[in-house]
Amino acid sequence: MKANILIVDDEVAIRKALEKFLKGLGYDAFAAGNGEEALKYAETEVIDLAMIDLVMPGIDGVELIKRLKAIDPKVVCIVMTAFGTITSAVEAMKAGAYHYLTKPFELDDIASLVSTALEHKNLKEENRILKQQLKSKYKFENIVGNSPEMTGVYELIEKVADTDSNVLVLGESGTGKELVARAIHYNSKRINQPLITVNCAAIPEELLETELFGHIKGSFTGANVTKLGKFDAANGGTIFLDEIGDMSMKLQVKILRVLQERKFEPVGSAKTHEVDVRIIAATNQDLEQAVAQKRFREDLYYRLNVIPIKIPPLRERRSDIPLLTQHFIEKFNKENNKHIEGLSKEAAKAFLSYDWPGNIRELENSVERLVILKNGGQIDENDLAPAMLAKSSNAARQSFDEISMNKQTSFKHAVEEYENELILKALQQTGWNKNKAAELLGLNRTTLVEKIKRKQLNLSE
Repeated sequence: MKANILIVDDEVAIRKALEKFLKGLGYDAFAAGNGEEALKYAETEVIDLAMIDLVMPGIDGVELIKRLKAIDPKVVCIVMTAFGTITSAVEAMKAGAYHYLTKPFELDDIASLVSTALEHKNLKEENRILKQQLKSKYKFENIVGNSPEMTGVYELIEKVADTDSNVLVLGESGTGKELVARAIHYNSKRINQPLITVNCAAIPEELLETELFGHIKGSFTGANVTKLGKFDAANGGTIFLDEIGDMSMKLQVKILRVLQERKFEPVGSAKTHEVDVRIIAATNQDLEQAVAQKRFREDLYYRLNVIPIKIPPLRERRSDIPLLTQHFIEKFNKENNKHIEGLSKEAAKAFLSYDWPGNIRELENSVERLVILKNGGQIDENDLAPAMLAKSSNAARQSFDEISMNKQTSFKHAVEEYENELILKALQQTGWNKNKAAELLGLNRTTLVEKIKRKQLNLSE
């Protein structure tokens, strides 16, 4: 599609020459003699680029830029004038001009400038679309799960996303801590700035400092060039420090300073770098215990723990397992051109009764393997790994057999009924001792109490 260029100049010779020249280059071009005529054209046509004379009777160039930008913020404006001054250039740029061109000019220069300006516009538009796609991809609603436990997580993400408060994401390995960090960043006012992820446990301690803060050339053996660190790369945006509980005490001091002062020095440098970075940290460790054991700084813990978000393990939100399983089946069907229909009743029982120690990551990997190895139809019990079947709770699987199933029974309802049955059996077996029942079910006591209240379970059942 040809770019549409508007030329606005009260000098007939200039606007006609530009119109002819730009049409000869393959652009659609329209020439207007004043601002009023240009605005009428802009109200009915989409303009990609406008070349505007700065000094005109009636609406001048600066005012015209403002009005064109109000109609379409994406229009690129180039100012032309024979009265070039620094003051007028600054005024035009403040109004939104892309470039400032002094008359007289060569037409060859116009060709290069127009091409560059349109390329700049296209790149900005591609970047805008990409950012929208990223925001949609990482919306908190797209973190799969509709259990009460996850609803609380969504609500907290929504509340904190558009603030600059530090966030500490807590949860076992595989629960989706990085996905939560991405949801926070891509729903925040920093969406147009970088999100930089650093896995503190995956990088050797002697390399992590230079990875985070950078180094100057010659600061240590092998430092052949100056390198910027992740904090510099994240400036203006967000840095996600995954598994921060594995960080050494020495580095914790530098992280604390960044949190307090927004300053640091690269390795081997005396020059201080200042950064505007939001920190989201995550860990699968009990940091309070780490503080008590002098493995983690107490002052850093409280600085990071402004907004804690705890992601429950999969065994504490079993009602999400069918939804997650179907989500991953659809994902890997699409990626591998497969047509797996879902789980058989026996396979569903095994999935629901298995504790998933690796959480969502383990579930995703298991479904991927099953989809790839299965030719079609449903995944049944015979397709499952023997280790998974062996670790499934026999009592739990037997209780599932007691649930009445028919064509009208929804999977969600069946899961809810199954969960009720499990909780009641555990309570009955322990004489309604909630501590022992929670331990038997692999749940936190508070989670069990909340479920009992929500489900209105009582001794008579």
